[in-house]
Amino acid sequence: SGGVGANVTLPLKQHAARLCLSISETARRADSVNTLVRRGEGWHGESTDGAGLIRDITGRQRLYVRGRRTLLLGAGGAARAVAFALLDAGIAELTIANRTAERADALADAIGQPERVHTRYWNDLGHWGGFDLVVNATSAGHANMSLALPTSLLASRAICYDLSYGKASFGFLAWARSAGAGHALDGLGMLVEQAAEAFEIWHGKRPETDAIYAELRAYLPGDAED
Repeated sequence: SGGVGANVTLPLKQHAARLCLSISETARRADSVNTLVRRGEGWHGESTDGAGLIRDITGRQRLYVRGRRTLLLGAGGAARAVAFALLDAGIAELTIANRTAERADALADAIGQPERVHTRYWNDLGHWGGFDLVVNATSAGHANMSLALPTSLLASRAICYDLSYGKASFGFLAWARSAGAGHALDGLGMLVEQAAEAFEIWHGKRPETDAIYAELRAYLPGDAED
């Protein structure tokens, strides 16, 4: 009671969108809301996940996404939120692979850019390669499942990014390093940057994020950033 803003996480993002009287275009495309702000008698919804991803890669990591041939693993809510952000940031093309092929096709149809967005069967990934950027948006790491990805997926000095962080990201990042990735990154930076985006929506001022990122990085087990 009396709240004027909130940050929402899985599995409530789509539910939050249904509660809003209005949502941003970004949230509409993502079909999810992770940031709520009170406007008048109701809630307005925003989605800051995609912006957080791009801000981490291009800002903190100082890497380029523009022109990159990109593979997105997964086709759920997390994948949908970042897919639009990657395309808006200028990637050359987006290939979506999901163990349930129909979900990948549905996401590609929702994006609606057939000249840039394609789907591939998961079991056929070994026949495709040369990806400059691979984003893992699956929940496999949280279930201690292996993705069993072929090492031929990566182009030279490719970026591999797991939206998860901590132990949930270790399996994918270990594969990325063994496959010769130039950069193997977890989603901690995305977490921090999406929160900063939400803070700016609430307060009109974006906070500095380096200190909190460093503190969280020191707290997490293992080395999940290259």
